Amino acid sequence: MYRPGHIGAALLVYAPLGLLVLLVELPGLAVIGGVVSVSLASLPDVDHRLPLVSHRGVTHTLLFAIAVGLSVGAAGWLFGGALDVATALQLAAFGSVVGTATVVSHLLADVITPMGIRPFWPVSGRHYTFSLTRADNLIANYLLLVAGSVAVAAVLAAGSSLS
Repeated sequence: MYRPGHIGAALLVYAPLGLLVLLVELPGLAVIGGVVSVSLASLPDVDHRLPLVSHRGVTHTLLFAIAVGLSVGAAGWLFGGALDVATALQLAAFGSVVGTATVVSHLLADVITPMGIRPFWPVSGRHYTFSLTRADNLIANYLLLVAGSVAVAAVLAAGSSLS
């Protein structure tokens, strides 16, 4: 998929997590998580600009998703550490989930294309694809973006009715 599709997929995957954060009355954290998710939505496609790294190779795996999650979690730990240990732990856990979920959303968007992905590399090189639409299909990309936007709007509506 292209960037709009990946942003939509990231929003779709983040929406339930954002709702949970709103339910525990942390709206600022919910917004930060959404911004991080949108910011990282296309990160796996950095492989286009890396020499010796094939497209939809290592950056399109669950291993990469976990590595990104741990990195975002480490950033949460560092930011939270300036406040207190409990906050640092919460931000680290939240960051890890958001980072991992965002890369997984990218993988989910790419698995619907004919090119597919090999998400379990290096354990398995098995190729997965649902071959539903080409990555360059603008309608599919914008449908994902609209679906993600609607999901976030629904979460925001639900969150505002709670307060």
